[in-house]
Amino acid sequence: MVRSIGLMRFLPPFSWRWLWQVFSRLLLGAFAFLALVLLALIFVNPPFSSEMLRERFHGRPVTQQWVPLEKISPHLIKAVVMSEDGQFCRHWGVDWRQVRVAWTDSQAGAQKPRGASTITMQLVKNLFLWSERSYIRKAIEVPLAHLVSFSWSKRRQMELYLNIVEWAPGVYGAEAAARHHFKRSAQLLSPRQAALLAASLPNPIVRRAGKAGPHTRRIAAIVQKRMGGAGPWVRCIYK
Repeated sequence: MVRSIGLMRFLPPFSWRWLWQVFSRLLLGAFAFLALVLLALIFVNPPFSSEMLRERFHGRPVTQQWVPLEKISPHLIKAVVMSEDGQFCRHWGVDWRQVRVAWTDSQAGAQKPRGASTITMQLVKNLFLWSERSYIRKAIEVPLAHLVSFSWSKRRQMELYLNIVEWAPGVYGAEAAARHHFKRSAQLLSPRQAALLAASLPNPIVRRAGKAGPHTRRIAAIVQKRMGGAGPWVRCIYK
C-alpha cells in the first residue's frame, strides 16, 4: 500500500483534459507521419506492401518486379478499370453510390451482395492495411482512400496498384503476374490476357488467369467486350 502511494506521486494527476491532450498529440503525430509517407510515395516506389510483409513473415516466397506504368500494357489498365472500378476517374477514393447499392443489397439479404471497394480503397488495403474483413479496417480504409485520392494523381494510384496487387499466391504486380501466367512481360499482354488477369483479381488464389476455368473465361469475355469502350473511363490516367 505504501509503495502504491509512493508510485502515485510520480504519475500525472488523471483528468479528462490531460487524457485528451495526450490523445490529440498522438493523433497529430500519426497524421504528420502519414502525411510524410503519402508525400514520399508520390516519388518513391514502396519496397513492399503490408500483404507482402505478411507473406514473408510466414515464410512464404514473394515474387514482384516493379515496372513503371508506361511498361504495362494499356490493355491491362483498361481491363482493370472496366472490371474493378468503372468510376475510377470520377470519384475521390470512394464511390458512395456503389456503397449505397451494396448496403441495400446486404440489407435485402442478397446471397452475394456486390462489393463497393474502389481501386483506391483496394490500393490502401493492400499497401497499408490487412486483408481480413472488419468494420475497423473499413473505418480506417475509407478516410485513408480519400487522403490518397487527394494526395496522388490517378496515374500514380494506378501505377502503385498494378505493381502491388496479388495475381497468384505470392505473385505481386503486373510484371510478375504476366511472366507467371503467360511467360511474357506486362508490356506485351494481349487484350485477352489482360482481361483474364482482371477477371482473376477478386480471387486470384482460386481464379488462375493462365489456366482459367469456364467461370473466369466467361467473366474475361465480358471484361474484354467492355474494354472496347474504355477510352473515356481511363482518360484521367494519361493526363
